[in-house]
Amino acid sequence: MLEIAKNDIISRLQFDNPWWETGKKGKVAFEDTPRRKYFEAFHQKILDVSVRRAIVLMGPRRVGKTVMVYHSVRELLNSGIDEKNILYLSLETPIYTGLPLEKILSYFQELFHHQRDTKLFIFFDEIQYLRNWEIHLKSLVDSFADYRFIATGSAAAALRLKSVESGAGRFSDYILPPLTFAEYLMFIGREDELINIISTQDPLHPYKYSATNIEELNKEFVNYLNFGGYPEAVFSESIRQDPGQYIKSDIIEKVLLRDLPSLYGINDIQELNRLFTTLAYNSGNEVNLEGLSQSSGVAKNTIKRYIEYLEAAFLIRRVERIDQNAKRFKRAMYFKVYLTNPSMRAALFGQLNADSEAMGAMTETAIFSQWQHSMTIELYYARWNSGEIDIVHLKPANQSPSWAVEVKWSDHPYRSNSELDNCVEFVRKNPTISHLLVTSRTITDEDFMYKDVHFQFEPSSFYTYIIGANILRRINKFSQ
Repeated sequence: MLEIAKNDIISRLQFDNPWWETGKKGKVAFEDTPRRKYFEAFHQKILDVSVRRAIVLMGPRRVGKTVMVYHSVRELLNSGIDEKNILYLSLETPIYTGLPLEKILSYFQELFHHQRDTKLFIFFDEIQYLRNWEIHLKSLVDSFADYRFIATGSAAAALRLKSVESGAGRFSDYILPPLTFAEYLMFIGREDELINIISTQDPLHPYKYSATNIEELNKEFVNYLNFGGYPEAVFSESIRQDPGQYIKSDIIEKVLLRDLPSLYGINDIQELNRLFTTLAYNSGNEVNLEGLSQSSGVAKNTIKRYIEYLEAAFLIRRVERIDQNAKRFKRAMYFKVYLTNPSMRAALFGQLNADSEAMGAMTETAIFSQWQHSMTIELYYARWNSGEIDIVHLKPANQSPSWAVEVKWSDHPYRSNSELDNCVEFVRKNPTISHLLVTSRTITDEDFMYKDVHFQFEPSSFYTYIIGANILRRINKFSQ
């Protein structure tokens, strides 16, 4: 049997790295596309050579990981890094199948006479296609102290689990979630038009935001729910015309039908698909194992495993329930599941409009999806016999609630105040909460009182924007 010739591999490397031939001023793929607001923090990690670790960029399919890598290549070239000191390759390319990273690196070293102390930047895209990738990558980090290794992968389950198991002290994980609503507005060129941003002197709240046209902001929010979590869908008119086909076939089905079965040896793919479909339809609603088992036809023990897999693959997020006293349950019988990207539901069950029955649950899903950009914050929902609060944050130190949000896609509670009685009950039982935020469709009121409880009303679309904008500003601030 013929083996792939060394010259053929080198020819492919030259094809994948056109800057070797064109130099710093040559065109780099995707260099003209807008950059994610995560880019600056990610690129600073690449430049930080004080820590001897490989960077592993993880996230769902089609959120822009490869594009961000190319943006980093462009930035490295702009900063004066020699073009022959940058190697990019995608391990999804068939010619690299089964090749150890060490061998590919040796061809690169030989081609340009690189030494062990040369400052090199090496990008391995879609690294999960290499069996035991984490062992190979750890070995390279240990062997070449002056080389900067960056890997990306969409099969997030494998990447996350294996980076923990085998890369202790050698990998720095970096998560790239779907687009925030703030990024979506920036990408379509309407952020400055629809949001007014004023700098303040308050170090805790350095920016004050206001919506300039809530009706237009709401229209874009509905578009965001339908397709706005994916950069390609934002820029491609053909995808926007049929986002369901793009998202369902190219993103969801590849994870459910290929990635997860291959990673975990799942034999009954249709069983996994039925469960995910059930969870997607119930995004934002409370579920329990018994009910999920009955509706999906999947055994309860199997459901537990599948939910872990779907979480690891960044398809869903599970949120635990607390009671009216903000106490956690010893046995978590009930919980909520949210799609990490609301556009997935529209792809499966049809697009939404502003008056769709599912808008309430999907608004809640969108708000939770912004919070996943802050990986350290723990959020819960409170539910008891007479009421529910959609989002509660507990202080890590003493597990007391510090703030809470009731999510509505309606202005009705502002006019029919009795709908706020469950919020009043919760605040009275948890005096550590100074006021409670209620989202609306169009109403803004920062100082609303009802039954001696201070409420703040903000439109849901505006609140979704603020969460993402503040988190992204914080990320970029810490990267500077």
